[in-house]
Amino acid sequence: MLPSAAAPLDYGEPVRGPSALGGDWRRTAQLTVAIARNDFKLRFFGSALGYVWQLMRPLLLFAVLYVVFTQIVLVSDTPQFPVALLLGIVLFTFFAEATSGAVTCVIDRENLVRKIHFPRIVVPLAVVLTAHFNLLLNLVVVFIFALASGITPGIVWIALLPMVLVLGLFATGLAMLLSALYVRYRDVQPIWEVALQVTFYGSLILVPYEIIREKSATLASGLLANPLAAVLQEARHLVIDPAYVNVADAMGGAPRLVVPLGIAVGTFLLGLWVFNREAPRIAEEL
Repeated sequence: MLPSAAAPLDYGEPVRGPSALGGDWRRTAQLTVAIARNDFKLRFFGSALGYVWQLMRPLLLFAVLYVVFTQIVLVSDTPQFPVALLLGIVLFTFFAEATSGAVTCVIDRENLVRKIHFPRIVVPLAVVLTAHFNLLLNLVVVFIFALASGITPGIVWIALLPMVLVLGLFATGLAMLLSALYVRYRDVQPIWEVALQVTFYGSLILVPYEIIREKSATLASGLLANPLAAVLQEARHLVIDPAYVNVADAMGGAPRLVVPLGIAVGTFLLGLWVFNREAPRIAEEL
């Protein structure tokens, strides 16, 4: 039967696909944990050394940089420089793994995204959660190295947890943003690879804040606007040695902490908004 003239069909109305969040946050959380746990197990499946391979990359990078910066550049006078360097490499490894892994995560799960109705946001969230699992294991190594270096543990070490959460919030926002943009713009991956290299050299990992401050106080405090640099500097102050300036003093007062915190929160909200906006169209774009 032909449709009547009184009730024309609206062929221009788009078909709305699955949303980013879904209707039940508990289901979203359960799916995220399940996928992340499965990915973490599969990463070491069939490997004789298992987690050791995950640890080798940051340790090898640490070994090379330690030799260069203590024997050539000569920054060995920095308090507990080996531990500070290893901590910086571990935090950056987490940040790089969470963000670079998220760039292609939606494309990598194309078959799942096309065929199954589920909250799309669990795909990048699972990547970030898997990176958190690796970070926790790597931090155990950092703490062991710190104890072996003569650093006395204290209750203040617990403060590392909220700092990791801030860094995780920042990484999650970027993960959602990058994964959503990559579906449409494949140039995102090479651009982000370059951005990660810049971030590595601009996050106080190799050269501590205290040394940069001697050359340019403005540049040193400006680098702390980067949430990764701010978290690393505060972690060095609390966990390694109070000789490392805390972020509030380094930036000229506690109110200025709103800058790195605002960037972290703003990035998360932007990533959430972009991913939620693009989620219904992801299957069409693949």
